[in-house]
Amino acid sequence: MDVPSLHSQFLSDVLPRIQKDARVAGVAITGSFVGGRPDVYSDVDLILAIDDEAYEAVMRERLVLISSWASLVAGFTGEHVGEPRVIITLVGPPLLHVDFKFVRASDFAERIEDPEILWDRDGQLTGALAQQPPANPAFDLQWIEDRFWVWVHYGATKLGRGELFETIGFLAYLRDSVLGPLAARRVGAPSRGVRHLESIAPDEARDLQATLCGYDRHEAGQALLATVDLYRRWSDADAAVVERHRNAEKLAVQYLHDVIDHGL
Repeated sequence: MDVPSLHSQFLSDVLPRIQKDARVAGVAITGSFVGGRPDVYSDVDLILAIDDEAYEAVMRERLVLISSWASLVAGFTGEHVGEPRVIITLVGPPLLHVDFKFVRASDFAERIEDPEILWDRDGQLTGALAQQPPANPAFDLQWIEDRFWVWVHYGATKLGRGELFETIGFLAYLRDSVLGPLAARRVGAPSRGVRHLESIAPDEARDLQATLCGYDRHEAGQALLATVDLYRRWSDADAAVVERHRNAEKLAVQYLHDVIDHGL
């Protein structure tokens, strides 16, 4: 693992301090450091496995504990990303983004990818990973198809009303939730929104540029049409296993064209 110097220094400082807490069974790292692409802009994603009987007490002390391990600048819980076990922090200076995820030791093996174990007090974490393989949830194409044409109509209503900030934001949502995962799937990569698409799927990333726009009604309309076009093209390969909602597609796309052409 080739670690940038700032990140390496942080890990060298923080790990011995964490190890002093007997309730911590081990520490692992995930994210870009495991994927082999860390750089000076990378976050540090730490997983702290806590002895089950001490877990609730540690959860109540998390910010205090982190402050004793590192120079905490700011920190908050991760409910907004669906992960309340995580404390998202800035430490430093120099500033570094570090996520501390606290899990029960008995739950450590529940994962979508293998982390790199940095410290394992008694071998429990290594043994748990060996016994249970990672389980990456499948990208549910039917779930997307069931919603996509309603989303197209929704985007068209925002465009028609002249809510361009809303339209632009919604285009970003469709890239992150639909087109990005489809692009990654086309090249056999894990689904992570639009992260790293420029490097893992460069052809698809170039196509996605058509879904970008400035604060301009015409551009936003063209970006919505490009989103529809890419969805159709990139999901065609799965036509045999997905129940297509052709009537919804026809009506939603016609509505979008009407808004673009006539400003309903």
